[in-house]
Formats: sequence, structure tokens, C-alpha cells
Amino acid sequence: MQHRYQIIQADWTITVNSDFEVLRDFAVVLEDNRIQTLIANDEIAELDCYQSAEIVRLPGCALMPGMVNSHTHAPMSLFRGMADDLPLMQWLTEHIWPAEARWVDPSFIADGFRLAAAEMIRSGTTCLSDMFYFPDEAARCAQEIGMRSVIGLIVLDFPSAWAKDADEYLHKALAVHDEIRELSLVSSAFAPHAPYTVSDQPLRQIAMYSSELDVPVHMHVHETAHEVAEAQQKTGQRPLQRLDQLDLLNPNLIAVHMTELDEFEIERIAEAGVNVAHCPESNLKLGSGICPVADLLEQGVNICLGTDGAASNNDLDLLGEMRTAALLAKGSSGNASACDARQAIEMATINGARALGMADRIGSIEVGKHADLIALDLNSLNTQPLYDPVAQVAYAASSRQVSHVWIDGVAQLKDFEFCRLDSAEIIAKAAAWAQKIKS
Repeated sequence: MQHRYQIIQADWTITVNSDFEVLRDFAVVLEDNRIQTLIANDEIAELDCYQSAEIVRLPGCALMPGMVNSHTHAPMSLFRGMADDLPLMQWLTEHIWPAEARWVDPSFIADGFRLAAAEMIRSGTTCLSDMFYFPDEAARCAQEIGMRSVIGLIVLDFPSAWAKDADEYLHKALAVHDEIRELSLVSSAFAPHAPYTVSDQPLRQIAMYSSELDVPVHMHVHETAHEVAEAQQKTGQRPLQRLDQLDLLNPNLIAVHMTELDEFEIERIAEAGVNVAHCPESNLKLGSGICPVADLLEQGVNICLGTDGAASNNDLDLLGEMRTAALLAKGSSGNASACDARQAIEMATINGARALGMADRIGSIEVGKHADLIALDLNSLNTQPLYDPVAQVAYAASSRQVSHVWIDGVAQLKDFEFCRLDSAEIIAKAAAWAQKIKS
């Protein structure tokens, strides 16, 4: 079989490896969908594959791992801007859940997922972890688009267009898990919505299936003070204590939001190896609270980043999320050193890969890993002068500077233009949905 080689030359390569090496004037050599080697630019001509390789030269650019959006509701992009400036439970119960009941079907999933995937690719995200209905349709879209995805197998106690009760959600979850196992870019995670929407028995079953299949559990946890207070009033327990008793606090758990944590809970999730998916902009917009990132980092908790859905953010720009996360951690802790530039980039890349059980495949630029890569053009006014490319990426760069994106070695964005997606068609379908929903 003839192999395909690409040689990507950038001024800076931010590897995000264990030493967080930043290489100057290096090239990353891809063989098919994998990283074959990293080599100094002046040694490229010595490579055996040099004559047959496609050479991509990126002067003034930083090459880095593609970002991992560790929590989103991709199809909800079609609800963007529909019910803004409301607190979480009013937003959910009076607007979002009724809209989902009326409009969500496989065509909504397909069009909403494509809109979200295009926005994420355009802003440098190469892997997403989703939670929504009709996960089978989302998985098919992800594979067709070429978007690396972990599709959440949603579970709730109440009915939706996808299932009527927790038993049917679980039955369908296992069926979809089996259906998508052979897809090259798609895997699955159990996605019980939240402690207040899923009862003990299905959570026990999810804990068992997660352990047996070694599949992540993706769940909203301690999102608001109201959630925690209501749980204490009804059960006498905080939600994390209940999840602990149900054997869900372990390295497979991706606990999303986590704005309300006491000292004991931080120590416990650190001890258990729980991953925290931090969604700073959605939490701020909904007035949900602030995740204690500085304290979690101090305890060694793996923190990754998510945008949440575009209906509550309202964008899916993980570069912007990275900057907000870093600044919020500093401001809320009163410590300017909290969540530094390196940690912010790790949260958006390798930490997300680690939470999803994919750190051996993506999240850093290392030999043998899949070629999920992005390039940022740092020649822009807002990233000049350039003393430190890591700081510029974390604090100054914008999604408009993402010039190239590769997912599994396949170019998805080249010179700021999509290679495989038709943005005009995606926008037209989104506009048609808006017209239908408004009418």
C-alpha cells in the first residue's frame, strides 16, 4: 500500500507533550493519519519521503494539537439566541425543553450537528464530546463530516422524542454503543443528564456498564447552588455524595460545570480521579456560578474545557473559552499565577483527551499519535510583537487566526477556507430552521 506523506513546517510547534516543548523552525511529518516524526526544518531534505510528500509551509504560524471541546450539545446550535438572559432552570423549563419537545427529530440533529461542527472546525476544535438526543444520527453526521466525536448516550427519567423512560434510554444507549464501535472517528460515552433528572437505579446500571465497557460517563454535576440546595432538601445529601454512593466517582466520570464545591468534595474528586469539564462562559451567562479552578488545579484534578451548547454560550469558540477560563481563575482566586498560559492550553487539548480516554491518540503532537492539528497565524496585529507564542495563543489569539485544521490527517481547513464542508448550505439550512421555529 502506498503511504501518503505530509510535511507541515511552522515557525513554532507547541507540542503539549509532558515537557510542554515549544519547537522553533521544526516540521511535523505525517504518514497517512499519524505523526511519523518531528524534525528540524534544515534536515527535511534528508527524509526518505521528502520527494513524494506534500509540503505545507506556514510562516508566522504556530502549529499545535487540535482542541477538544469536552462538553457541548451540538445540535442545540439551532436554538442559538432563542431565549437569552435567563437563569438556568427558567431557561430550561420554560423555553428549551418545550422547544426540544416540539422540534427535535433526526433532521434537526443532522442540520444542527453540521452547523456546530463547522463552527468548531473553523475555530480550531478537532474533537467534541456531545450530549443530546438521537445519538445515532449525530454519530453518522460526525463520521460523514470527518469530525472526531465522543457521542453521549443520553439517559433521563422523563420522556422525549428519543425515548419514553430510563429503561428505553438505556436500551437504546447500548444499541447505539454497539452500532458505532466500528466507526473510525466516533466513540461513545454514557450521558445521564444530571443528578436531578436521573434516579438511582439507572445511575447504578450506568456505573456498572461504564466499568464493564470502560466507557466514560458524561454528566452535569453541581451546576448551580439551587441544584445542590434542592438535593439536600429532598434527600439530605449533596449530589456528589449520592454519586459517590452509586460508584460513579472514578476516572471514567466527566463531571460538567462543578461550580458548587466545598473543600471535602474537591479532595474527594481528586482522590477518585474524577475529571471536571469547565464551561466558564455558559456558567457566567446563565449566572450559574464559578468553578473553583485554582483549587482544583492545586489538588491535581484533571480539568478540561467545554463550550456547553450554543443556546447558552452563545458560541462554540474554544480559544475564547480558554482565555475566559484563565482570566476567571485568576480573578476568582485573587492569584495572578492561577491557570497560567500553559495550563490553559493543556485544558483545551491534552486534558480533554485524557478525560475522554483518548490521551494515547490525540491532544499533543507526539510520534505515533493521530494527526489532529491546527495552525494559528500569529502575524495579526493582535498577536504582535511576539515574545512568547504560548502566551499569545492563550491570551491574545482569536478564532479568526485559525488558518489550517487537520483531523486524522485529513485537511478540513486550508488557508482559512473549508476543504470538505459547504458553509453556505449549512447557513441556509440554519436560517430555514429559524424561520420555521419563529413562525
